[in-house]
Amino acid sequence: MSTQSMPISGVKPATASAFHKAFVVAWIFCLLFYFMEYAVRSAPSVMLPELTTAFGLSTVGLSSLIGLYYYSYAAFAIVAGASVDRWGAKYTIPAGVLILAIGTAMFGVNVSWIAGAGRFLQGAGAAFAFVAAVYLASRGLPARYLATAIGITQCVGMLGGSAGQFVVAPLIHGPLEWQQFWVYAGVVSLLIAVAMFVATPSEDVSQTSNASIWTTFAPYKTVLTNPQSYLCGLCGGLLFLPTTVGAMTWGVSFLQEGWHVAYTPAVDRAAAVAIGWVFGSPILGYVADRIGRRKPVVLGGAALMLAATLAIFYLPPQTFPPYLLGFLLGFGSGAAMIPYSIIKEVNPDHAKGSATGAMNFLVFVMTALAAPVIGGSLQMLAGGAALTLDVFVTAGSVYVAAIVVAAILTLFLKETGSAVRKAH
Repeated sequence: MSTQSMPISGVKPATASAFHKAFVVAWIFCLLFYFMEYAVRSAPSVMLPELTTAFGLSTVGLSSLIGLYYYSYAAFAIVAGASVDRWGAKYTIPAGVLILAIGTAMFGVNVSWIAGAGRFLQGAGAAFAFVAAVYLASRGLPARYLATAIGITQCVGMLGGSAGQFVVAPLIHGPLEWQQFWVYAGVVSLLIAVAMFVATPSEDVSQTSNASIWTTFAPYKTVLTNPQSYLCGLCGGLLFLPTTVGAMTWGVSFLQEGWHVAYTPAVDRAAAVAIGWVFGSPILGYVADRIGRRKPVVLGGAALMLAATLAIFYLPPQTFPPYLLGFLLGFGSGAAMIPYSIIKEVNPDHAKGSATGAMNFLVFVMTALAAPVIGGSLQMLAGGAALTLDVFVTAGSVYVAAIVVAAILTLFLKETGSAVRKAH
């Protein structure tokens, strides 16, 4: 999040008592950007049959197409933080939204390579959203409200992820064709880009715009030579997998093919995972701040995720109320945001912005690598036949292993909570 790695002349980060109205307004528009990128990320999960037919892809091919988002997101997470540090928000952030808009519209073209290029651009543009939101919030709000602003940002993003399922599904099976949805979503993103450009204040970047490009990326050397950075990335990435790949990609198919739930309730139940995130992310973050410890909350979230995942896979579907397990899985997964705080706290002040970019890179590389592997496992286990509950359960053992490994790695993280800092 590029808020402290290289201060921009003429614009101070938030202080204990300062409000900067223009940056607050820009941050609010940036929340719409974050909402849209999450909606675009999750929307393919409600149109898998349509995409399979349109592009003539296998399960592996479809997973790879959807997973292109995560490859480009990972790569551009590094670029996003450095770009905002170097050139400021006025042009950089609208450029990110514009890239998202172009990629979103391209995905509606009924040609596989164009859709693939569009999906790649979606991830590239989306990589700017979270960095941008925190950058603007840190300049518009007093420091004491920054953690709350980050929590609100994540809530809005997960609402977008949920809307990408329960809102998009009735649209593409009612008034719109699936191709039309992507075109209209691209137009909405374009309007957000224009609004961001108008609302975002100009900044004096004379001190940074002429700096060497290598100077811009120098803080990453500090972050990436710190072993704790990799532990944070691994923990966060592993805890993300059951939601990003599981619920947001294969959740609807699992409910339809595995539990034989009708399409509409399957979409709503899959979206419950994102709703769980909406509540879990800020609540677990607040608990971690309140008790002054990070690691116990991460372990508690992982335990809740593990219990919910095992119940989903191994207990009869009617054991729990329809939306409860998905909600609990998402709630527990909110703990995946805590390593984002830890990675900033285990790295020096001048590298905190780059630490977030590196965290996003590590998390989404894992997601990008896992998505086609899980899709390939589903196809191999099905053997060309229809997907069944047994197939999903066997392939889903990856999610169980990911949660367990994340919990083990958490034990090796450095505790950075306020209780430990006060003790020293």
